[in-house]
Amino acid sequence: MMSPSRALPALAALLLASAVAAQPTHVMIRARSLDAKFIGAHTGGVKVTLTDSATGRVLSRGLITGGTGDTPRIMKAPLTRGAPLADAETAGFDAVVDIDAPTLVRAEAWGPAGKPAAAIRVVSELWVLPGRDVGGDGWILSFPGLVVEPTAAPGPDGVLKIGSKVTMMCGCPIEPGGIWDAATFSVRAELLRRRKPIAQSALAYAGQTSQFASTLAGVAPGRYTLRVTAAETGTPNVGVATLPVTVTRQR
Repeated sequence: MMSPSRALPALAALLLASAVAAQPTHVMIRARSLDAKFIGAHTGGVKVTLTDSATGRVLSRGLITGGTGDTPRIMKAPLTRGAPLADAETAGFDAVVDIDAPTLVRAEAWGPAGKPAAAIRVVSELWVLPGRDVGGDGWILSFPGLVVEPTAAPGPDGVLKIGSKVTMMCGCPIEPGGIWDAATFSVRAELLRRRKPIAQSALAYAGQTSQFASTLAGVAPGRYTLRVTAAETGTPNVGVATLPVTVTRQR
């Protein structure tokens, strides 16, 4: 049987070894708008929580912030395997997790935080090894969707002027002939009463970057919900937003 004088140093050595085994490991998290650039400060960033998938223990929390990235590199240059998309200015969150064994890490990301009506939640998992940093482009989470921000202005004779700003999730602009060509986006408005559509119209590019507009005629006084949808041809990207509208009788 080990004497107390020998047991205490042995126990201390064991505890020290356990403490040393846990290694701070860097994991770079980025969020990229599908078919576009990285989501960062321009649209309020992305909130991220990393947890141990097996135990639910929170490993790190933070905000993806920074620039949207280099447009030519991301959207114009031919993709080459292994070539980085991000640079030092590109939005990211450098999470540090303390793990002492291979860990299946769960990332839950919500954003763009500055556009809460358009924000979505993305969840992914990745095995992380102690001391093996995930750097460079890092762990890129894909955010499909569009940011849709509608407006409505009732006018005389039951005419309702409808407008909407539509951008990618990164805030990237939509315009004729641009990288995100307005001709490849379908924007539509529906006027709902008691959840039933009573009128609809296609919105056309309104002459300013990311702006679309239309009018609805013959709208009777009352309370309505305006629903605007936008979809990008060739991708799953869709955005939906609603707006309460009150039309009053004109005098």
